[in-house]
Amino acid sequence: MIQDQFARTRMLLGDQAMDRLQKSRVAVFGLGGVGGSAAEALARGGVGAIDVIDHDTVSETNLNRQLLATLDTLGMRKTAAAAARIHSVAPNCRVTAWPVFYLPETQEQFDFSVYDYVLDAVDTVKAKLALIEAARGAGVPIISAMGAGNKLDPTAFRVADLYDTAVCPLARVMRKECKKRGIERLKVVYSLEEPRAPETRADAGGDVRKDVPGSVSFVPGVMGMILAGEVIKDLTGIH
Repeated sequence: MIQDQFARTRMLLGDQAMDRLQKSRVAVFGLGGVGGSAAEALARGGVGAIDVIDHDTVSETNLNRQLLATLDTLGMRKTAAAAARIHSVAPNCRVTAWPVFYLPETQEQFDFSVYDYVLDAVDTVKAKLALIEAARGAGVPIISAMGAGNKLDPTAFRVADLYDTAVCPLARVMRKECKKRGIERLKVVYSLEEPRAPETRADAGGDVRKDVPGSVSFVPGVMGMILAGEVIKDLTGIH
């Protein structure tokens, strides 16, 4: 029986903050290299309930960077892999798995008012905007991941308001789209590193894919950890 697996965290945050985390429910949208690491960090940090949302399954091309990807989880839904992994380190965490993509066709399934925080780690601008507007409508704080692909410098990540970002191409698009929608502020994690041009443009099957960014083991997870850290600090009010 685990006595207090959060004892070391409690030393820094205190009892009141840990109680707040245990009573909190956080939704993690997207379980790739960024979202998978963020979800586990939230669980290890003491968040009591986590919703994990992703329609994808674990593939061989995920093995180079995604925490949820192992030889044992190949072919498994990422939501199932996330739930199993979270329960292996935080058995009392209440995990709700949603094996769906967040799209106009599925967004009615979600009641954002039940969440204390939303963590956006999805890939597409359309889905990000929909998440931001849904969270905003429910009065729930949200933090969004900007681009982590084609990057090699994990020390270049920064936390900022979207309108204070620079360099990141995704953030540039998001600034334009959010401004159109009257979204005046958005907390994001972004990189000051200029995206690199991939040396090759082929997936594991040899098919040319111009839309697939390059990735490494040591960048996406760092972004996920930063996102989770911001969520935990915001929920507890400790900075």
